[in-house]
Amino acid sequence: MKKVLIGAVVVFVILEVLDFLIHGVILAPAYAATKDIWRSDMMDKMWIMYIVTIVVSFFFALIFSKGYEGKGVIEGVRYGLYVGVMIGIGMAYGTYAMIAIPYSLAVQWFIFAVFEYTIAGVGLSLVYGKRK
Repeated sequence: MKKVLIGAVVVFVILEVLDFLIHGVILAPAYAATKDIWRSDMMDKMWIMYIVTIVVSFFFALIFSKGYEGKGVIEGVRYGLYVGVMIGIGMAYGTYAMIAIPYSLAVQWFIFAVFEYTIAGVGLSLVYGKRK
């Protein structure tokens, strides 16, 4: 359980840093261009996103620990890709189906989710290491 908790912290930090870079910097112009579709009080609700990221980070690490094969970084890449596609498709295209966001934003969300979780998987694999 110690590695799961350490892994969850590592994943949380990776996701928060990447979320800031992706959503706060790279996609900021896209969000500004579509400001009319977002909640006016969205920033007041950001604490919810921190809770979501904590929970996701824990379960990302827990599930990895249950299937851990000790194959090193490649195992983290594979796991991150799988989870990234699973989360990214639902988040990006599910939102696109319900809210009038531009399709280009949905595609970017999907690609960035796959990228984020792949990096998080690599971080997690480094916590677990490679079995000899």
